[in-house]
Amino acid sequence: MENKYSETTQEQIDTLNQYLDHWNTLFLKEIKYYDEGWSINLREKSLYPRYIVIFKAYDQNSFSIKSFEIHCNQIGKEHFHALYFIDNLISMDDVLSEIKNIIYGKDIINAAESEYFKI
Repeated sequence: MENKYSETTQEQIDTLNQYLDHWNTLFLKEIKYYDEGWSINLREKSLYPRYIVIFKAYDQNSFSIKSFEIHCNQIGKEHFHALYFIDNLISMDDVLSEIKNIIYGKDIINAAESEYFKI
């Protein structure tokens, strides 16, 4: 079982961290470690902010990515509304491709289509 100090975990985090450096002007980035895995959290710096979580459990070979829309109520408390979720991403190429698509708006488009174009 991997842990946060394993070479594999650190290589995966470094690969994602380097890839995400392209979007440092658009997102705040935070790496978090948990008992069951680790995540890289991206918070968009815009008027229409999103929160993207890339998660990898230590006991699984796959990644999951979840995107949220951030809303604030009248007293300023944040509420998160799930926009998009994908799991079982095995290869790093699949993860990087999916991150790029989400950053370019795949999550927002899918959420809008499911909300306004229900069949």
